[in-house]
Amino acid sequence: MNLTRRSFLTGAATAGVATASTVPAANAVSLAFADLRGSYDATKSGLIPGAPDDQSKLLQRVLDAAALEDKPVFLPPGRYIISNISLPARTRLMGVPGASRLVYSGGGHFLMAENAEHVEVTGLVLDGANRPVEPYANAALRVSGAAHVVVDNCEVLGCSSIGIQIERSSGRVERNRISGAAGNCGLFGVENKGMLISGNTVEDCSNAGIMVYRWQPGEDETIITGNRVARIAAKNGGTGPWGNGINTYQAHSVVVSNNHVSDCAFSTIRSNSCNNIRITGNTCLRAGETSVYSEFAFNGALISDNIIDGGARGISIANLDHGGRLSVCANNLIRNIHEHAPYEMEPFEFGDGISAEADISITGNTIDTTAKFGIKLGWGKYMRNVVASSNMIRNTNTGIYVTVVDGAGSANITDNMLAEIREAGVRGYHWNEPVTGDLTQSGAGEFPNLNITGNRLADA
Repeated sequence: MNLTRRSFLTGAATAGVATASTVPAANAVSLAFADLRGSYDATKSGLIPGAPDDQSKLLQRVLDAAALEDKPVFLPPGRYIISNISLPARTRLMGVPGASRLVYSGGGHFLMAENAEHVEVTGLVLDGANRPVEPYANAALRVSGAAHVVVDNCEVLGCSSIGIQIERSSGRVERNRISGAAGNCGLFGVENKGMLISGNTVEDCSNAGIMVYRWQPGEDETIITGNRVARIAAKNGGTGPWGNGINTYQAHSVVVSNNHVSDCAFSTIRSNSCNNIRITGNTCLRAGETSVYSEFAFNGALISDNIIDGGARGISIANLDHGGRLSVCANNLIRNIHEHAPYEMEPFEFGDGISAEADISITGNTIDTTAKFGIKLGWGKYMRNVVASSNMIRNTNTGIYVTVVDGAGSANITDNMLAEIREAGVRGYHWNEPVTGDLTQSGAGEFPNLNITGNRLADA
């Protein structure tokens, strides 16, 4: 037989008519072949786009039957009212991006999967309709214990809780738009291994944008890259656990790179107790408090090549008192740092470009226009093995604050360019109290733990 393109298409059309003539009833479990790629059109099994009735039971049967054949389920454009969908062990649920809309009808959970082999949700609008989910669900889409999970090119909105929660899984969450999540965050990764969170837009969430957490410290290896996070509030209150654009906690070997994060109530990027964290190449705008944080019991942080504009502090690498140590802070551009944090917490002050405490090299940074200090080295006795070299600091009261409290460790402050400094190039402090003159001019020899050489003061 000579198979031409015309005869092939004609045969395919004829086969489609034959399939349509044997469409099963709405309550049937059998599925109709949808296209030449092997997916199933769920409407051929009775689902009706735009139907006013809840279609949860039918969609569940469709998903379960498709999973047995290891085939995807396709939802054509339309609105489908559902709830309490349990995604089976091998789920591939797809739609037309922006057009195939699942609307949560309430009373339990929206979409959930537990201990699955493969879960793939792509091209769907997940509309929570601002209806609450039960506490066990916690999110509009929750996947737990999946060997491989993919959530791609979906829109998640109207969530009374978290938008997407992935836990104890591996895989990727890419190119999604999450907006208006009223729970703890828009996107929550918990105790995953090797997750990729890439290219998502997370906006207008009540308490956090993207969170990557572990309940016990451990290797996580999530890569958070190329995301856009904006307008994050802190409705849960507090002094920093909430209100952050990207927040990592006890998750080691995480990469936070090339994200655009803006207008967060507290930090644009906040890393708490994370070893070997890499925060590089991000654009961080208008933070409400400290823009970029590496804090508490961390051991190893690389913070480099970020643009930070706005905030009550640019970068903080803190908490030697909790074991926080070992970092590089290099080649960042930091500007327009004010001193107006969203709370008052004595005796701490804000208004510095970079603050750091232990086992750190601070090099090659450009810091322009800060309320109080360009760089702040140590706090009380908490300073050890600090290098601040070859930085450019302009337009501030004091170029470099260095603690001279008894018991503080060593600092090497060399070859920095200090321009338009109103009070002192380098000054020693007891906590918040200045106790020396400008140590670039005289008096540095009184402190054998300090090496202050080669710094240049300029008027402009």
